[in-house]
Amino acid sequence: MNKKELAILLSKLEKIRPKKKLEQYQTPSEIAADLLWVAFLRGDLKGKVADLGCGNGILGIGAKLLGAREVYCVEIDEDSLEVAERNARKLGVDVKFSLMDVRDFEEGVDTVVMNPPFGRKPHHLDRVFLEKAFEIADVIYSIHPASSTHFLLNFGKRHSFHGEVLKEFDFPLRAIFPWHRKRVGRFKVVFLRFQSSGRKS
Repeated sequence: MNKKELAILLSKLEKIRPKKKLEQYQTPSEIAADLLWVAFLRGDLKGKVADLGCGNGILGIGAKLLGAREVYCVEIDEDSLEVAERNARKLGVDVKFSLMDVRDFEEGVDTVVMNPPFGRKPHHLDRVFLEKAFEIADVIYSIHPASSTHFLLNFGKRHSFHGEVLKEFDFPLRAIFPWHRKRVGRFKVVFLRFQSSGRKS
């Protein structure tokens, strides 16, 4: 499977209905495939992988398609998790689903792949996801607002994780929440990769 084939498969997944209180955004299939392909090429999708705040499961399911041994999809929203479960069945992949707050997830994994809330409303929710990722994994791939890059790299350093920017790109945002002024906007985001300072590349 190449990156284009992965993006095509992921584009067929059922989407969630985003909820304001959870600041949910649907990850586009091209962006998901891009992130996952980088992780795959760097050898970070071989073992146990967790997708925190999985939404429709696009990152976790994609990781499994690329050969991850075990995948855990964690989601607090029951409606979204049901969509993710249907998507996994649709593509015939075996993924473990957990309906819970990410703060309660305790399974140790090799890698976390996630598109957490951007931390706008509610404020700083992105940090909650990163703190849990730092706790359970040695490597993290995550999507964040570009404006937060400097802070988040330092945030990782304070948790003994080295961070790097893999790519900056435009994230399409449909007008689904009251504070959105455009029908479809473009938001600058970055792929960040964090690696535990105690882990060798």
